[in-house]
Amino acid sequence: MAEVTVTEVMAELAALEDPRVRAVNEKHGDDHGVNLTALRAVAKRLRTQPDLARQLWATDDTAAKLLATLICRPKAFDRGELDRMLRTARTPKAHDWLVNYVVRKSPHAEELRTAWMADPDPVVASAGWALTTERVAKRPDGLDLPGLLDTIESEMKDAPDRLQWAMNHCLAQIGIVHVTHRPRAIDIGERLGVLEDYPTPPGCTSPYAPTWITEMVRRQQGG
Repeated sequence: MAEVTVTEVMAELAALEDPRVRAVNEKHGDDHGVNLTALRAVAKRLRTQPDLARQLWATDDTAAKLLATLICRPKAFDRGELDRMLRTARTPKAHDWLVNYVVRKSPHAEELRTAWMADPDPVVASAGWALTTERVAKRPDGLDLPGLLDTIESEMKDAPDRLQWAMNHCLAQIGIVHVTHRPRAIDIGERLGVLEDYPTPPGCTSPYAPTWITEMVRRQQGG
């Protein structure tokens, strides 16, 4: 396959721009108008290209950043590079894809998780909480679950939106996966009332932690 330049890729992304898609995305804080199915098709054709991925991320264009997360090689980034990338993610989707598709697969994930949780920037801290939520579900050994619940109980209510959402997800995951901590997780959720009134479409599970926990446990038990 002939080498593709960042200029060529940017032109292709510009051609995929759809004003209707952009209008929907902008409601969620994302400033791009590329259909994600089309974006994934471009990534599938390009395959893994670490150098191109770095160049795309550096453009500061959201669609380009999303594509970069799909064609990069996560283990090729050092810790400092991943930290800088997170701080320049800008939009929620770029932030989430970087954490989910790149950082989680990196050998630096655990080190970054602990550093980011303590970061004064709430958006950076939310990435630390997202990585913690994955560990709660898949690799809880070594985590201080009571300590996490203490922090959630004291800080989630007044946390900025992105950080609050990430902490709430962690609270729900603790309650869903760890039966011994479930009563306390539900109690914290009920007392804080975070996302209790969140508008939830029919057929979807509410992000309100007590409802979320109860519903997921019911499904697991075949109810």
